[in-house]
Amino acid sequence: MNQPRMDPADALAELGRVRLDETNLDDMLRRIAELAGRSLPRAREVSVTLVRGRAGWTAAFTSDLARQLDEWQYQEQRGPCLDASASGASISVPDMVAEQRWPAWAARARDAGVGSSLSIGLPIQESVVGALNVYGGSANDFDPPAIAVAERFAAYAAVALANAHLYDSAATLADQMQEAMRGRAVIEQAKGIIMGERRCSSEEAFALLSKISQDSNRKVRDVAEALVAKAARKTRA
Repeated sequence: MNQPRMDPADALAELGRVRLDETNLDDMLRRIAELAGRSLPRAREVSVTLVRGRAGWTAAFTSDLARQLDEWQYQEQRGPCLDASASGASISVPDMVAEQRWPAWAARARDAGVGSSLSIGLPIQESVVGALNVYGGSANDFDPPAIAVAERFAAYAAVALANAHLYDSAATLADQMQEAMRGRAVIEQAKGIIMGERRCSSEEAFALLSKISQDSNRKVRDVAEALVAKAARKTRA
């Protein structure tokens, strides 16, 4: 990370100013990683882990090194970021040389130039949890005051992520409902055309649309759109 440092309080204020209607969940994740990397004391690299079920992935990171440090843990299905995600606790690795809980991962981190780490659980919503991971270049980079600053940032980040996730889900649902309504409208138009041409009932018209859909291996909506478009061309001719 080569971006200028900033005061942790300014980072929290900037995080609070992010408008949910002008961003999406992925952008929020990247913003959290960036602000954490610029403001948390002794942070060399930062990443955000998300976990759904047993699957973990790095949703945002400040460098490929941060992503690799996480992915080594996913491969082994064990490590501080996964434990922090599951427990919601803060897990510190003060010294990669002396680390005994995850010795293989610590050795790889040490070889990559990382001396210590801090993972803080992020409860986001029922099916998705995560962790804010901070990696230091030297041993004992994260003393109690630094951990306190990181935990405060993580608390704000968890709220921001939960809100962004809810907003993103609500926006997706609204789009799906609008799409469904448009699909229903065109199907009703197609049924009206069939009823007018064949002098049949609404149920019979829909049954015909369904049969054409099955025979042609197309969605009912696609069949309806084609029928409505054909009728419109006839009208213009």
